[in-house]
Amino acid sequence: MHIGCPKEIKPQEFRVGLTPNAAHEAISHGHQVSVETDAGLGAGFPDDDYIAAGAQILGSAAEVFAAADMIVKVKEPQPVERKMLREGQILFTYLHLAPDPDQTRDLMESGATCIAYETVTDNRGGLPLLAPMSEVAGRLAPQVGAWTLQKANGGRGVLMGGVPGVGPARVVVIGGGVVGTHAARIAAGMGADVTVLDRYLPRLRYLDDVFGGTFKTSYASAGNTVDLAREADLIIGAVLVPGAAAPKLISRAQLAELKPGAALVDVAIDQGGCFETSKATTHENPVYEVDGIMHYCVANMPGAVARTSTIALGNATMPFMLALADKGWRQACTDDPYLLEGLNVHAGRVTYAAVGDALGIDVLSPDLALKG
Repeated sequence: MHIGCPKEIKPQEFRVGLTPNAAHEAISHGHQVSVETDAGLGAGFPDDDYIAAGAQILGSAAEVFAAADMIVKVKEPQPVERKMLREGQILFTYLHLAPDPDQTRDLMESGATCIAYETVTDNRGGLPLLAPMSEVAGRLAPQVGAWTLQKANGGRGVLMGGVPGVGPARVVVIGGGVVGTHAARIAAGMGADVTVLDRYLPRLRYLDDVFGGTFKTSYASAGNTVDLAREADLIIGAVLVPGAAAPKLISRAQLAELKPGAALVDVAIDQGGCFETSKATTHENPVYEVDGIMHYCVANMPGAVARTSTIALGNATMPFMLALADKGWRQACTDDPYLLEGLNVHAGRVTYAAVGDALGIDVLSPDLALKG
């Protein structure tokens, strides 16, 4: 199979979909790899690294899309990239379709087979291709939250760890999954007073057993969430409904009840955000203010640490990429039902139920798509 990796063109996205190591692995399996020139530069991988791995360097994204049977990326294809997809081509990347009807329509019209990293599962019910970026985003969230809290950035002017005689920042993390756990660990390590909210009691028990004393846990009822939010300096939104739009957990009306200059960091922004007032921002202009509350809603947070993120993502995606290339998508998904969970669009039809529900589109069962 011919595998193509274009350069990411979303603003301030420095990751790359294919590392030189992954290219080498694919070539050792007998596949051809083409990479757009300078695609890996933002993550510290010059063209020479890909050439040494045996890959071909092409001068433009158009050449990569035209040559490849499978396109491997990081972020969802932008409008100009979607026009280059063709019928029967495989697209393997993050998609986050539920809040994005335009992208969904374009992918349907392309006729491509689109497999989303974020909905591939494993035998433990986890999300193995989302987890590494969730870990990175979770660990970044307190860091960017601390920056947003600085007075010069519009925040309350509160130091995360306080100083002797002055209490630390109060941090509320909504969601106790991968993002929330890593966010809580880092925020607590910075000296903040941290509470994690979740609605799944076994998860709260796990967090309490493993991290008891490091941070607190609380049940995420609507009333409890608002009560804790009122006292918070920093609120980190870390909720996830796989493949679906994120629920709105703090309304605009409730912003008036928060401390002036409090910071909201919405890690769920790729799925539409978990605060009513969230809108996607970029690393260039990451923060905006609504009713005196600062919002940090960068849609590709892990892109800020592109080398770490690229290597972590590449480690996770490589086995799935090789399976798709070695067997073709139908056989790979037949052999691995967890990879089949990643199928979101095929031959003009949405094949993932949560996306169809969010956008009001009739869904073709992935099993029927598999049978052709």
